Formats: sequence, structure tokens, C-alpha cells
Amino acid sequence: MAATRSASVTWNGDLTSGRGTVSTDSSASFENLPVSWAARTQQPDGQTSPEELLAAAHASCFAMAFSNELASAGTPPDELHVSAQVTFDQVEGGWAVTTSALQVLGRVPGCSESAFQAAAEAARDGCPISKALAGNVQLSVDATLEE
Repeated sequence: MAATRSASVTWNGDLTSGRGTVSTDSSASFENLPVSWAARTQQPDGQTSPEELLAAAHASCFAMAFSNELASAGTPPDELHVSAQVTFDQVEGGWAVTTSALQVLGRVPGCSESAFQAAAEAARDGCPISKALAGNVQLSVDATLEE
């Protein structure tokens, strides 16, 4: 069964001086978050950006995939703390998302370091957001297993 989620934006003005708001329509988990070009290319100043939202999506997707990889190997995690840093940079041809760097700190009883690293790489490559970014964005994962 397919799942469809939706969000919407209202934008006023031109690209560089305009402003908008973004809302999640399907879940209503947030409404009218301010978004602007300056939040993308300078300091956020309390505003979000598509790249910050992408980082949130990638971190949460990876956490789910990594949890599944570990559980499938017989070592379900007690806790995973995942962050993602998405880079938006000016490159030849314009602006682009260039990297998404995942970092994970995990507490996984009974898991070896090598199995933890293998599961992290499999999750990096296998989570649906990673698959959507693959070939366009450099993906990396730095995984640390707590002792």
C-alpha cells in the first residue's frame, strides 16, 4: 500500500527578499514555519530551509533503516542518536544540495563493532531518502558504537 504525504508553502515576494511559510498538510505536525532564501544561504535566524527539512527527513529515515538492520541481525538497538548535516552550496550551474553527512551514536547490546559499521553502511545505502538522493548528493555515515 502506497503512502502519500503532503506539505505546502505560501511565498510572498522575490527570491532573495521574499519570505514564506511551510506547513505539513497530512500530519499537521507543524504549521507556518517561516522560510526564506537568507535562511538557506546565511544564518537561519529562527527560520527553516528546505535543506534543514531534508536533514530531518534523512536523519529519521536512516534511524529507522539502521534500527531495522540491527534488529534483523539479532541485535536490536537500545538507542540510536542520529543527526544529518545537509550542505547547500553554489556549484557550477547554480545552487545545489551537495552532501548529506549522517552521524550516529548507538547503544546496541551484543553488537560487534564490525557488525555495527556494516549495518550503518547498509542503512546509509538502503533508506528510502538515501535512495532518493543517490547519484546526486554525496552520502556519508560516521557511526560510533557506545561501549
